[in-house]
Amino acid sequence: MIIAEDILEGASKLYQDEYKDMAYAAALAVERGYMKWTRIESTMEFARLMKYKKLGIASCVGLAQESAILERILRANGFQVVSAICKTGGIPVEHLGIRDEDKSRPGELHVMCNPLAQAALLDSAGSQLNIMMGLCVGHDALFCKASRAPVTTLVAKDGVLGHNPVAAIYNHESYYKRLYHK
Repeated sequence: MIIAEDILEGASKLYQDEYKDMAYAAALAVERGYMKWTRIESTMEFARLMKYKKLGIASCVGLAQESAILERILRANGFQVVSAICKTGGIPVEHLGIRDEDKSRPGELHVMCNPLAQAALLDSAGSQLNIMMGLCVGHDALFCKASRAPVTTLVAKDGVLGHNPVAAIYNHESYYKRLYHK
């Protein structure tokens, strides 16, 4: 990292200034729960250390049941919870210029996910930490960019691999050799 000393120095200063509390809480949550806690437990500990009381859930409609369970768990642990489902607002994909032949189901109405509305709804409800539950690739990026509250991921969406995208990496030399080809 000799070539990036200025970058490292700048990051080091941020840990002492702007991101000090969050970095401390993140490091302490990892130290306390490493290889002992589930990601849900680590998320709750991080939220407690940051003194966050209200958590937001940004969920894919396909994970609505799992998100409801998460909400019950968070409430049982003393958190207030607000949530927003991905299809909020009901905007047809044509609004973004998607042609019928490019749809996953041509000829049918397809309502797009609305991560910008999800972020705005959770922000307006006063969420202090937002948890993503299986937002589509790109929609997750839009949500993170638009959210005023910090964002963490509980579920990375992968409908083919049961929301376990690392399985393709574990099987890159067998079932998923095709990943090496355009």
